[in-house]
This record gives sequence, C-alpha cells and structure tokens, in this order.
Amino acid sequence: MQKRLLFVTGTRADFGKIEPLALAARDAGHDVSFFVTGMHMLERYGLTKIEVHRTPGVKVHEFLNQRIGDPQDMVLAKTVLGFSDFVAEHRPDLVVVHGDRVEALACALVCATNYIRCAHIEGGEVSGTIDELFRHCNTKLAYCHFVSSQSAARRVMALGEPAEAIHAIGSPELDFHSRASGTTIDAVKAHYAIPFDEFGIATFHPVTSEADTMGAQAAALFGALKASKRPFVVILPNNDPGSEDILKVIRALPKDRFRAIPSMRFAHFSEAMKNAACIVGNSSAGVREAPFLGIPSLDIGTRQNNRSQGASITSCEASDSATITRFLAGEWGKRYPRDAEFGEGNAAQRFVEVMDDPGFWSRSLQKEFHDHG
Repeated sequence: MQKRLLFVTGTRADFGKIEPLALAARDAGHDVSFFVTGMHMLERYGLTKIEVHRTPGVKVHEFLNQRIGDPQDMVLAKTVLGFSDFVAEHRPDLVVVHGDRVEALACALVCATNYIRCAHIEGGEVSGTIDELFRHCNTKLAYCHFVSSQSAARRVMALGEPAEAIHAIGSPELDFHSRASGTTIDAVKAHYAIPFDEFGIATFHPVTSEADTMGAQAAALFGALKASKRPFVVILPNNDPGSEDILKVIRALPKDRFRAIPSMRFAHFSEAMKNAACIVGNSSAGVREAPFLGIPSLDIGTRQNNRSQGASITSCEASDSATITRFLAGEWGKRYPRDAEFGEGNAAQRFVEVMDDPGFWSRSLQKEFHDHG
C-alpha cells in the first residue's frame, strides 16, 4: 500500500510538527516528499529550507512564494499558482498541511479544487486572530483531520466534518520532545554563541489583526524583560505584517543580556527549551510544548487566546509589566508535572496506523456537511 505523501512546510515551526509524521511514513514504506516554501526560502529568517534538505530518504521541492513585505493575499495567490502547477505534474495521493498559515490555506484550496486528498494537521484549535479563520477554512477544505485533542476533535465536528474523518493523535512535535534531542545544551550554546549559564527563551510574533500596535507591544514586553536583568535567548518573529516593528525593538536590545537568533534547528530548540528557565512570548511553544515539558511560560497578548489553560501558563498583555515582573521573579527556573493535554508523544505512530488502513483511502472525496445534532 505504498502511497505518495506530500508534506507542505512554510515555516520552521510547522516543519517541527510534521517532520515526525513524515519520518514515520517514510519508515513505513511510503514515498515521502516535502513542498518547501514560505519563510523557509528567505535568508532573513535563517534560510531554514536547509533543515528540510537534511531529512534523509525524502524528496524536497522548493518554491519561492514571496518577497519581503508581500501582503498575505499576494502570498496566497502566488502559492496557489505554484502549488497548482506542481501537483498537476506530480499528483500525490495525499497532501499534508498544517495549522493556520497562508501557505497551508493555498495548498488546501488547490487540493479541494483538484480532488486531491488533503490531510489537515492540528485543526479545531482556537486563538481568536485571523490565523484561526485560516485554520477553520483549512478544516472545511481538507479530506481528513489529525487533531491534537478531543476538544479540537469536537470543534472539527461542529464545523460539519464526519467523525470517521477525524483522528485525535496528539501534537506531533511532542513526539520529538518526549525523547532525547540527540545533542547537549553545551553543544547548543556553542553552536549559537549563547554566553549565558541560565536563560529564558523569548519569541514574540506579530498578530496580523494588530499590526499597527505590534511595535508598541514589543517595546513594552522587551522593556519589561530588560528591566528584569534576566538573560534571554530571543528567536526572531515570523514574517507576518507587523514583524518589522518587532525586529526594530529586538535590534536595540543590549547584546550582553539578549542573544537574538533567526532560527534554531529543531533538535537544538528542543534541547534549549528543556534547559530554559522559562518561555516568554506568544509562540505556540509556550502553550503546548512548555506545559508538556513542565516549563513555566508567560503567554503574551491575544495570539494564543483560549489555546490552553495548563497550570504552568501565566497570561497577560504586553503592557502588564507588573504581571511580567511577578512571573520572572516567581516562576524563573521552576518545574511542573508534565501536562498531556495535547498528547503523550506518540502521534506519528497513530498517523501511520491510519495510513495503513484501506478504509482511509476508500472514503469518497465528495464532501458533505454532517450535522451531529
């Protein structure tokens, strides 16, 4: 039952989530390829396509879908054109997209209009920003759904998707975090020139619906981190509207206490997280990986609204310097029990079990709305 599986990746973050699935599918005998686009192709963000090319036993296809500053509708249009040309020639049995990025939306749309099976990873999540809109659109366009939790599965069903098309496997990136990273924290520090004995990790992405205020939010957040006198490794934001204003704030931070890095290899990031004193910002890592690893996290702003309520998570606005100060004083270096809300670290195994089920491939491509009552 070897199938041609094509995984779409546009960012360092979604690659970390789909790589475990791709590797498990490869090891199960399927023909695995990656369609690499988005931030992966931009030197400013670390040219992370290199990370995908390091994956053994898979094929990698590159597509440049944007220039710095392109609006999201332009990126969407370019990706639709490029991906449509690609699948017309290669015709995969299944396209795997992740989450809520505009590249995933473009590829899911191409699959729907060309009757190609599309699997959506981590549908049914909530956040309250335009990303959530994209995510739910992907759910309606997709053939099947691999969700991270039972609550996500219920939301996908509420969107009219049939129960037999929904598979709760957990978050795939937890598969990697649940085992040894394959490196050491000393090696990570040496590779990225991190001079600190202890450190927090800070990542602050733009919220597209709040693009006009992202500079002020970043200034407030990093101002509070600066005032704390704590050392931080700062991972640069993604390329959504508002990123330039955030980057201006990061570039002005004192180099003796802030080490800014465009991106990290996933194994290195995993090891850094496991050894971090805390996670700060609005990355999904703070509400998903951090609770799984038992690391205290401070979730800033609206980007991850309602995503998780783990005991290790503190939430506040970027302007709430009092809460930020209390968090850094009281939570720095603490550890919590593992939170398994988003899985136990066996998503890839469960994904392959679905791929090996003949019933998965025989279900009709014609979508119908299922009213679950």
